[in-house]
Amino acid sequence: MSIQKPKGTQDLLPGEIEKWQYIETKARELCQRFNFREIRTPMFEHTELFQRGVGETTDIVEKEMYTFLDKGDRSISLRPEGTAGVVRSYVENKLYGEPDVSKLYYIGPMFRYEQPQAGRYRQFHQFGIEAFGSVDPSLDAEVIALGYTFYKELGLKDVTVEINSVGNPAVRAVYREKIQEFFAPVKDKLCKDCQSRYDRNPMRILDCKVDQKYGEGAPTILEYLDEECRTHFQAVQEYLTAMEIPFRINPRLVRGLDYYTHTAFEYKAAGIGAIDTIGGGGRYNGLVGQIGGTDQPGVGFGLGMERILLVLQAQGVDIPAAKPLDVYLIGLGEAAERECVKLLQNLRLAGLSAEKDYLGRKIKAKMKSADRYNAAYVAILGDDELAKGEITLKTMATGEQETLALSDLVQTLRERAGQV
Repeated sequence: MSIQKPKGTQDLLPGEIEKWQYIETKARELCQRFNFREIRTPMFEHTELFQRGVGETTDIVEKEMYTFLDKGDRSISLRPEGTAGVVRSYVENKLYGEPDVSKLYYIGPMFRYEQPQAGRYRQFHQFGIEAFGSVDPSLDAEVIALGYTFYKELGLKDVTVEINSVGNPAVRAVYREKIQEFFAPVKDKLCKDCQSRYDRNPMRILDCKVDQKYGEGAPTILEYLDEECRTHFQAVQEYLTAMEIPFRINPRLVRGLDYYTHTAFEYKAAGIGAIDTIGGGGRYNGLVGQIGGTDQPGVGFGLGMERILLVLQAQGVDIPAAKPLDVYLIGLGEAAERECVKLLQNLRLAGLSAEKDYLGRKIKAKMKSADRYNAAYVAILGDDELAKGEITLKTMATGEQETLALSDLVQTLRERAGQV
């Protein structure tokens, strides 16, 4: 039996990977405009990091992490999300000592052991940003705006932003009691997970897809915000309005991670069925302290790359095709073939994309290969042309052929590719 990829993973092949590269390039370019710098953290960390950072009562930590003992009997987990690792790096490398707000972004794979479905894999990929060092609500709005701008510039339609405030620890302590009082009469009817959440993290019951009917009429956390939380939430709304970022308040939005404070938000998009959330994030003012650093406020998001591709496909958004090959070389004769090897290297060193045949095929098959590579030009060199210092250049779009001095080929192609 042949070995196959593990369940919930995928091979990203040529023809598909170009879409990923386009999205990643757009993310990097946008982050540069917003003055976020890239950070790359390990794909595995000590399990304690996620228990302390993500929260022991979350589904991620309780059910979904890939956790194992290494050869030193240390508990190691593949990262299920990006924020905890970035915070650990921020603390460990003392980035809090920088005089300005630390604005970081990451792109990479995450791992969760869950049932695969459309747009959801056991190895999946996220683009995320994190900003540390400021409680300014305009930073919350900037983070939300970056994500919204990213989706819009990719061409996604009908993207909506939902926001809520999840308060601070004091507010949540009061709200926790109110939620427990509300669900107490139906506690025995709740699903097994929510019965466990009732004592440990009752706010998460509101996020349950199974028990939504029991949550109708539940009090919202917005009713219990203190002055600080109300002021912060109102300011976020005013900044979003000023930036013309459309949003709606969803008082039931709590997110699935324990570290959020104040602002929580999600991006929604039509086209991928009932699960329409394509990304989300929020503020986490206590997380740096929880992970062992001098406490600093933070805010960020994580956007699912697979979800983005699914929506782009569902909405019929075309991603620009990969740049065609600049030139395909064809050598006719032994001496010409040897010269093509040298010429190929010179073309590539000059910044042009170039290819040749390696299978000893006839010219007709070589031309078909050039077509498959979508080559802009085919350069044909025979032994006779080589002796005269000439080469034939064919423009594939028109079929037009011309004879050039062999020494002029690189410069001519550079000029036509707009490199000079």
